[in-house]
Amino acid sequence: MKRLFALLAAILLLSGCSTPLPGPEQKQYTATFLTLFDTVTTIVGKADSKEAFQEKAQAVHDDLLRYHQLFDIYKEYAGINNLKTVNDAAGTQPVTVDNIIIELLLDCKDYYETTGGKVNVAMGSVLALWHEARSDALDNPFEAALPDMESLTEAKNHTDWNNIIIDSTASTVHITDPALRLDVGAIAKGWAVQRVAENAPRGLLISVGGNVCATGPKDDAGTPWVVGIRDPEGEAEDYLHTVYVTGGSVVTSGDYQRAFMVDGQLYHHIIDPETLYPSDYWRSVTIICPDSGLADALSTALFLLPLEEGQALLNKLGGEALWVNANGELFYSPGFQKLIRT
Repeated sequence: MKRLFALLAAILLLSGCSTPLPGPEQKQYTATFLTLFDTVTTIVGKADSKEAFQEKAQAVHDDLLRYHQLFDIYKEYAGINNLKTVNDAAGTQPVTVDNIIIELLLDCKDYYETTGGKVNVAMGSVLALWHEARSDALDNPFEAALPDMESLTEAKNHTDWNNIIIDSTASTVHITDPALRLDVGAIAKGWAVQRVAENAPRGLLISVGGNVCATGPKDDAGTPWVVGIRDPEGEAEDYLHTVYVTGGSVVTSGDYQRAFMVDGQLYHHIIDPETLYPSDYWRSVTIICPDSGLADALSTALFLLPLEEGQALLNKLGGEALWVNANGELFYSPGFQKLIRT
């Protein structure tokens, strides 16, 4: 689990500059929710009154809640066939699901193919072993241990996309391999934020666990939001840069998120499909691009690739990136620095 309140501090660095507008000035409000996607959700925006803003924020929350329940792989919900339902039926029969799940999985398949398999939501059986190790380590640090390679290798045998049958016409998903499990954690938050933002009022900043999406500038004058990019070497409130955002998304993947220690070494949650271990190319990767789902996928893919290969993928799919390596060195895509405020 991400450090909830640390993330809250890290994402809410907002611009203080504005151009006065005629008439009564709207006030800026913030709403925070702790029940979505196992992390902090924050919604910021201006409104004529607190009540008017709360109505907007609650509507966004309720939309996100639907995605949260559909994409949950751990918990069942009455009257809903979600991804847990699909996983539980692996090797048996197709499961009828909401069209949202069909659309998500089709996009996930595209991301898998486009990234050369680096972003693979069919890796649930592998990720479950790391999730269990992390949970055990956090509960009992003195007995922290890594998943054994034999178990990881066996789990890798059950990560083949050919064993996921998606029938868009019937709206069904059928996992034919009894041991394959879906885990959409690398994409789900950003994908959900993007869909919700497309239908949300203009002028909101929505963040789900650090997946930040602006539905437009702060106000009618076009005032940009300012979003902080965390320094992986520092605390949550320490920033490498702040960037201007008037629309689109800012998404960061970092080794300080959902990590645990074994024998004095840090192991994070971004697992390379080839080595089956946490990738060590980067400390963090930040993506800025118009689509939050794509930004989520790219932040994971670029975290798992060396710089030149990551930049080539970025050139293909669009967006800007900031990489931070183990020595604290910063590397920028060609257009990233134009977005920097500080």
